[in-house]
Amino acid sequence: MDETLGAALRRWRDRLSPVDVGRATRPGRRAAGLRREELAELAGLSVDYVVRLEQGRATNPSAQVVASLARALQLQPLERDYAYRLAGLLPPQEGRISAHVPAGVQRMLARLGEFPVGVFSADWTLLSWTPAWAALMGDPSTRTPAERNLVRAVFAAGPTGLSSWPVIHDGEALNTALVADLRTALLNYPDDRALTDLVTELRTTSAEFTRLWDGGAVGPHVSARKTVVHPQVGDVTCDCDVLTVPGSDIRLVVYTVAAGSVDAEKLEFLRVASGVRVGGSPPSGPGLFSAP
Repeated sequence: MDETLGAALRRWRDRLSPVDVGRATRPGRRAAGLRREELAELAGLSVDYVVRLEQGRATNPSAQVVASLARALQLQPLERDYAYRLAGLLPPQEGRISAHVPAGVQRMLARLGEFPVGVFSADWTLLSWTPAWAALMGDPSTRTPAERNLVRAVFAAGPTGLSSWPVIHDGEALNTALVADLRTALLNYPDDRALTDLVTELRTTSAEFTRLWDGGAVGPHVSARKTVVHPQVGDVTCDCDVLTVPGSDIRLVVYTVAAGSVDAEKLEFLRVASGVRVGGSPPSGPGLFSAP
């Protein structure tokens, strides 16, 4: 008998350890894998919808829902494609930017709860983040995918959605590197309509983007210092590093502060105030996909 999406979801949920998503195991826990409630939270879905999916009562999940479940379940690319097919959908096509976060990156994020870390796709859309990122930058789960695009946020004329507070940085170096990255992404993913639309939009709305794009801007990402103007604790100055994942276009943006510094005390206050437990909280996900 052919496997159903619900059966596959249960199988994948049962094999995933709570430790892999940053949850501490407690004595007396009966479930070896993830509970439905935990999967729902990680995927940004309602528990009732996860139950209906597993029981086969919800039979037409959207591509966004399947993508969210694939990330939460830390599926490998072939497993992710299998999930799409079980849902009656075409897997993501080659030549388009992937929003898939590798399982190893997700496990690493689960253990980096102390640091603000954001995971970005090739077009610089924020895909996932640690709770400390949300504590420092503001919760991205309330933003649309378009608002979570860093390039759009940097070059937008008005208020941006990626960060809830002002972020002071070396604009020219960052802007040049972002434009260079977007040009490379367009070469790698010429069939990605969303990427093409993003470039067209920015060339229409941003004179600075147009200047850098037409000038053939080339600039690598380098370590930088950024100041987040947070309404609760004031200025928090961090070192920012961009790490690339070998074999993938995924980028990790990591904010760190010197141990024992005033900035470290401010970041710790924000973590405590937001309920972030180092080593005990899962990485956040999009949180935008409510059950139909």
